Amino acid sequence: MTLLVCALPHRALAAGSRFWPVGDRPAVVRPWAPPATPYGPGHRGVDLAAPIGAPVRAVAAGRVVFAGDVAGRGVLSVELAGTGNPPLRTTYEPVTAMVEKGAQVAPGDPVGVLQLPTGHCPPASPSCLHWGLLRGATYLDPLSLLDPSQLHRDPARLLPVWGWPQPGLWRSADRWEDRAGESRL
Repeated sequence: MTLLVCALPHRALAAGSRFWPVGDRPAVVRPWAPPATPYGPGHRGVDLAAPIGAPVRAVAAGRVVFAGDVAGRGVLSVELAGTGNPPLRTTYEPVTAMVEKGAQVAPGDPVGVLQLPTGHCPPASPSCLHWGLLRGATYLDPLSLLDPSQLHRDPARLLPVWGWPQPGLWRSADRWEDRAGESRL
């Protein structure tokens, strides 16, 4: 198994997703931490803070390839459309699936609801969604699917602009001119 960091997993998703799998901008309570070896310690996905029962959404278009229980927790896996061979696959757990294997999903479609926690979440967040991304057996950072603007916690701030021209003036080379062509430095 090969583990690597990928800034953008595939050109088909170059625009990036506008949808987080839960909430609008959930806190990442445990980041992706690829292990150095195939069976070494690490975290093969990200944990996103969300309340139990929160809707879980598809982050990209694709086909559900698994919806069921694994080791006592609900798991959903979606193969992403147009992402090469082998295709990218997103995983969501623990979830109660609202879709069946073979279903086609679009970005933002509800695919499940967050189940009771299974002990995977850090103590600071008693419930969370584990979101994973794979290409074949290679784990990738699922945050790379999001549009970069979705990763910033703080909103853009507009600052005042001092010295903006008065109505009726426009800038010409290095000075302001009025409609009559008179210079106003």
